[in-house]
Amino acid sequence: MLALMDALAAIKAFVAQGGDVLLLIAALTFVMWTLIFERVWYFHGALKNDVQGALDVWEARGERKSWNAHQVRYALISRVSEKVNVNMDMVATLVALAPLLGLLGTVTGMIEVFNVLAVTGGGDAKSMAGGVSKATIPTMAGMVAALSGVFGNTYITRTAERENQLLEDHLTMDH
Repeated sequence: MLALMDALAAIKAFVAQGGDVLLLIAALTFVMWTLIFERVWYFHGALKNDVQGALDVWEARGERKSWNAHQVRYALISRVSEKVNVNMDMVATLVALAPLLGLLGTVTGMIEVFNVLAVTGGGDAKSMAGGVSKATIPTMAGMVAALSGVFGNTYITRTAERENQLLEDHLTMDH
């Protein structure tokens, strides 16, 4: 319990140094990783049922060479592909948004530095250091969030592309 209290105190101090923008970056990172984990969970669970359902419908067809058969195949692939690609664009958007929120924190921190300069005439280095801290910490946090998201997004994007290709390969038009 004491370790939890110490961790919360450290987080609170970090947010105080970096400003309120860090809370936005934390919320964005939480949502981004929730969506990434949801996709991984889907790929390792429900996707098998969706692919098997499409394969069962395709295998039940007696004829696979006509124009109608091509359209049915295309529809089956599209339905599964749509399920595979759910929230993929949202994850990519959140990855791109993280450094922009870091930049917002940089701007607000620099405004604080300029405000201290205007009020004190540049003589209060300690107050300016607080603004510089609020300018650099959100930048770092936004970049860390974006970099972590790039790895997760790359994994789920490659997995989605592979699964879509495997489904197309399994729906053969051999007879």
